[in-house]
Order: sequence, then structure tokens, then C-alpha cells
Amino acid sequence: MIGGGGGRSRRRGRASVTLPSGPAASRTESSVSCWYREYKIYVFNDMIFNLGWKHARYTRAWFSLGVYFCLVALVGISLLLLWDPIGALYFRRGSISAWLPNILAPSFSGSIMDTSIIIASTILSIAFHEFGHAIAAASEGVQMEYVAIFMAVLFPGALVALNYDLLENLPLFSMLRIYCAGIWHNVIFCAACVLMALLLPLVLCPLYVSGDGLIVMGVSQSSSLSRSLSVHDVILSVDGLNIRRTDDWMKMLAQGTVEKTSSHEFLGGSQSYGATNSGKGYCVPNSWMDASKNLWQINDKLSCPDELIVFGKFSCNGSAYFPGTDKVSDKKQTEDLYCLIAKDVVKLKKCGNGWRGTEDDDSNCTCLEEEYCLVPVLTPGFSWIEISYARPYSLECLQKEGNLSSSHATNDNFGPSPCGGTFVYVGDLSSTASSVKLSPYRPRWAFFLLIADVPYILENCLSCLLHVSAALAAVNCLPVYFLDGDAILETALRYVAWFNRRQQRVIIKVCRFLWTVLSIIMFSRFLYSMTVYYG
Repeated sequence: MIGGGGGRSRRRGRASVTLPSGPAASRTESSVSCWYREYKIYVFNDMIFNLGWKHARYTRAWFSLGVYFCLVALVGISLLLLWDPIGALYFRRGSISAWLPNILAPSFSGSIMDTSIIIASTILSIAFHEFGHAIAAASEGVQMEYVAIFMAVLFPGALVALNYDLLENLPLFSMLRIYCAGIWHNVIFCAACVLMALLLPLVLCPLYVSGDGLIVMGVSQSSSLSRSLSVHDVILSVDGLNIRRTDDWMKMLAQGTVEKTSSHEFLGGSQSYGATNSGKGYCVPNSWMDASKNLWQINDKLSCPDELIVFGKFSCNGSAYFPGTDKVSDKKQTEDLYCLIAKDVVKLKKCGNGWRGTEDDDSNCTCLEEEYCLVPVLTPGFSWIEISYARPYSLECLQKEGNLSSSHATNDNFGPSPCGGTFVYVGDLSSTASSVKLSPYRPRWAFFLLIADVPYILENCLSCLLHVSAALAAVNCLPVYFLDGDAILETALRYVAWFNRRQQRVIIKVCRFLWTVLSIIMFSRFLYSMTVYYG
């Protein structure tokens, strides 16, 4: 269990203790059991209390805003969690469990740097959460007993132990300010991360440029893109459309995935090709088609050499005919299927309605009289995309520009090899998109490549802080055992006059049990989805 919610039962379930004084106030204590380890820290008691009490007038007003936010968030997130199993039952898809893998899974690669960022973000988010509880309590005159950092089984957490007798004697709204302070601080932390991310281009402007491509910070060696892209290459466009943000890269590749909906198939060697109607065609001269080797016929099966790609004819009505399942002659098959070199074909004029921005434009389907629109034949689930890139920091390109020490490497300088080029990727885009680490910020000058990773690290830190802090706030809003939402619900119910004390206890018990079970179910589904994703 993570976060400040892990310490709520301790804050509310123990009697007042005598605070250490003098030299003992700066000591630490630890307790260890087979499943629980805790470190108690007393050194911050007086400092935090003096800070909160000195500015009590302002901190009370500040945390009062957090009370209203937390009450709305508690109701909203609880109803959303209740809807999750209902949506999964009737609509085959839950609300929360459908979002979490899509949001969190692409941002975590399992590298040492990413793991370190996640650990540091978790520590900062928990510390800021508990600092909110401590300052809010100090502004109400409640002395903090100690700060504890614990490890329950494999789950880290922290808590602020407060004087329970003083806490129970406070007005109800003062109690709500203390219980909601941790969640409110996490929300403000998220807002600060968003603001810093928006200001990042301005801060990095003196040394970095952005908005004209994505610089490659790393490529997985297991990815087929590693054969065409290298570190510090700049990806300019996908299928002819410029990309400026990493979100554009993920979105374009996700939209380019070909669904497995083909109804015609033919065998090529040991592969099964589907008649995928992606609509991405090229105007191939008739002379190329006549001179092509067509399809080799081996044992009555159709195949192309490894260095060639199978192409078929495409018509403007959005259909593509690929023979193979029909009982036609071998002569007819070789007339309608062609083996061509992909790197030569991509230099030709584009046709078809599958390119970005041409989905509803039939004028792009036609070619000249001596040309024919051909589209690549792909395995179901595979996609065909064109990726344009540049190598502005390569030695050959810098020498070509004639200014090795101060080349700015703008888009106008990106030309053919060695400064750039275009290649075609054919494969499964869903797994390839996350195999490349990209950043929209690249150094203005080549000798700043030593610090080229700084913007990428800053972006990852801000993104991870945002996700962890938001998750900590959302989880603590739930009326679950040992979390802040439990105390918030219990205190808020005291305002409801038509429920007596016994009825309030029954409502609290039912809510605790119900949302604890729902939380376990939801997180179990989430862990299963993450396991499938990384598997």
C-alpha cells in the first residue's frame, strides 16, 4: 500500500503519547516484524508545528478549498469505481480498468533510469501528501507525534501520527481539513507538474529547439526499427505528415495499424497474406510492372524473394483484388500480383485514399495512363508506413553543411543521404511504437549532444510525478480501509442530521467493505492487463 492513507488507522486509533524532548526529539526509532517494518522520525515535529501554527490563518483557508474538492472527488471516484464492474458486465469494458493500462503501460519501459524515476516520484509524492496532513494539523493546534516510513510486505508507505485526543475534540470541518490535506496537496502537485511541462519549451529555448521533429534518444535492439534509426536521428514525418510531439508519433502509429478484417488470402511461401485494403498506393509505371519478376511459382505456391514486396492492383472504389483463393489460372495470378523493391516504389507518386488527409479525396486515386495504382499486400495485423528522418548531427552531414561547430540543422537542410531519407516499415505497430524513445527537444548545436538527454529526463520526471501523484490522490479518495477516504466519509456523515450514530456506523461499514472489494477487483484486473501487455 502506498501513500499517506496507509497511516490513517494509526493516526486515529492510538492514544496520546508524551512527545520526546531535548536530544531525544531528534532520534529515530524502528520496529520490525515478519511482514512490517517501520521507522519513526521525531526531528521534524517542532519545525512543522511552528510553520503551520505561524501561518494558521492562511493555511486554514487554503485547506478549506481542499475539503470541497475532496468531497466532490470522493463521490465521483467512488461512483466511477462502482460503475467499472457494471460496464465490464454489460459493455465488455470497464471504465477505470480500460484506461489505466493505456495511460500507464506505455510510460514504463523497465530500464534502470525509468525505475529510478518511478521510485523517486513515489517518494516525493508520498512526502508531499504527508506534509499536507502535518501542516493542516499544525494550523489547527494539533501536535504531530512523529513521521513514520514503513514497508508492509512489499508495499511502501508513510504516515503522520497525530494526537488522537486533540484531534477528536476539533470541530468537524477542522477534522475534514486535516484528512483532506494530503489529497489536496497531491492535486496541487499534479497542477504544478502540468504547469512546469507547459513552461518547459520556454525554459529549454536557449539550448534546444522543438516543433520540427522528434529526436531519437534510444532504440531497442530487438526492434526492427533499429536497422533504420540510430540515436540522435530526427524523425520528421510519418506517411507525409509532420510530427511535433511524442503523442503525435503514438497516435499516427496507432491509427496506421491494419485490422485483421480481410476476407481473401493467398499463400506466399510459408506466409499467409491478407488482402488488407489500407488504400496506401503508388503510381507504378507499366514498364516496372512488365519488367518485374512477378511472383515466383514454387510448388504451385506464390512467393517473392526476400528483398521484394508483393503489390496488387487498387481501384478508386476502395477495393483491392488479390487472387489466390479463387480458382484462377497461374497466368492470371502473375498478371495481377507484382514483386517490387520497396525503397524504389516509395519515391513514386502516391495514390489511393489511405494516406493521411486523403481519406475522402477520390482525386488521389488516379494515375497517368502509363501508370497503375498498386498497393502493398500485407499479413493481417501488419501495417505499411513511411517514416522520413534526418541525421543532422552525423559527421557526414555536418561536413556537407560546412559548419561543423555551429550547425543549427533545421528542416531546410534535411536532404537525401547522408543528411536524411525515407524508409518503409512493415510490421506490427502496436509493439513497435514504444520501442523507440523520442523527445521533441533537440540541441541547437552539435556540441550540445552531451546534454541531449536532459529534456527527455525532465519530461519523464514530470510525467511520472504527475501520474504517481494523481494515482495517490485518487486511491486515497476511496472509502477503503486505512485510507483517507474512510476518515473523510466518516466525518462528513456526521453533518447528516437524519442519520443517527448507529445508522452512520452501518453505512460506513457497508461502504468500507463494498469499495474495498471493488478496489481489489479493479487492481487485480489492472495487474492482469499489465502482465498481458508486457508479456
